[in-house]
Amino acid sequence: MREVAFIKQNKAKWLGIEEVITGKMKKNPDDLSSLYINLINDLSFAQTYYPKSKTTIYLNHLATSLYQRIYKTKRTETNRISQFFFYEVPIIMYEYRKFLYFAFAVFAIFTGIGVVSAHFDEDFVKLILGDDYVHMTQENIKSGNPIAVYDMGSTWGTAIAIIRNNLMVGAKMFFYGIFGGIGTFIILMLNSIMLGSFQYFFQQQAVLGESMLGIWVHGAFEIFGMVVEAMAGFILGASILFPKTYSRFNSFKIGFKKAFKIFISTIPFTLAAGFLEGFVTRHALDISLIINLFIIFSCLGFVFWYYVIYPYKLNKKMRYDTIL
Repeated sequence: MREVAFIKQNKAKWLGIEEVITGKMKKNPDDLSSLYINLINDLSFAQTYYPKSKTTIYLNHLATSLYQRIYKTKRTETNRISQFFFYEVPIIMYEYRKFLYFAFAVFAIFTGIGVVSAHFDEDFVKLILGDDYVHMTQENIKSGNPIAVYDMGSTWGTAIAIIRNNLMVGAKMFFYGIFGGIGTFIILMLNSIMLGSFQYFFQQQAVLGESMLGIWVHGAFEIFGMVVEAMAGFILGASILFPKTYSRFNSFKIGFKKAFKIFISTIPFTLAAGFLEGFVTRHALDISLIINLFIIFSCLGFVFWYYVIYPYKLNKKMRYDTIL
C-alpha cells in the first residue's frame, strides 16, 4: 500500500487517538487497550514499509503517549513514586531519546571547545573562572591539595549551598527551553565550556588526576544530571517550535508535562551530588584510589543505566507484552 493511501485510510482513527491522549475524548480501559493494539499494528506496518518516514515517527509518538494514558487508568497497588520513576520517566526518556543524544553532543562539543580554548589562550581560564578563583587554586596546588576549595565551610553548609545552586541551574536549564530551546542551549554551552577549561587548567598544573578524583566523585551525578535537564529544556522548546499535528498550545502542554517529569527525575541525583560534594569530595585525596573509582564509576553506571539502558529494556518489554 502506498504511504499516502495508508495515511488517508487511518487518519481519522489517529486524530481520534490524539483526542484521547489530550483528554478531549474519554474511553474506558478496554477501549483504550483495543485502540493501543490497533495502533501498534499500524506502527509495525509503517516500520516495515516506511521505516524512515515521518509517519512512522508520528505513530511511534502516538503509541508511547497512548500507552502512558492506558497506564494511568490502570488500578495498581504499586507506590505512586515508584510508578513515576520506574515507568513514566523511562517511557518518556525512550520516546525522546534523540533529545538526550543531542544534549550530550552539545555538552561534549563545548566541553572540547573549553579545553582547546584553554590550551591556546593562557588567559582564557581566568576569563571563565575569574582571577581570584584561579589564584586561590594555584595556591592550593602549591600547598599540595588541588581540591582544597571543597574543604571550605562545614559539610552540611556546603552540601545545602551546592544543592540549592544546582537546583537553580537545573531549573533554568529546563524553563529557559520555553525560548525555543535557545536559553537551554546557552546555559549548557557556558557550563560545558567552563567544565572543559576548568579540567584543562588542572592538566596545565600537572594535577589532573588528583583533581578528577575529587571533582568526579560528585560530578558524575551533577554534570550528567545537567545534560538530562538540558534534554528537558530542548523537549520544551521543540514542543513550541514543532507542534506536528497538534495545535501549538496542545503541543506545548504535552511537551511541558513530559519535560517537567524528566526534570523532576534529576532532583534525586542533584541531592546526591550535593551530599557527595559536601561530605565525600573534601576527603577524596585521603580515600583509597579504589574507593574513589568505585564511587565515580558506580554513579556514572547508574545514570547511564537509568536514562539509557532501562528505558530501552522497558520499551522492548512493553512491545512484547502488547503482542502477547
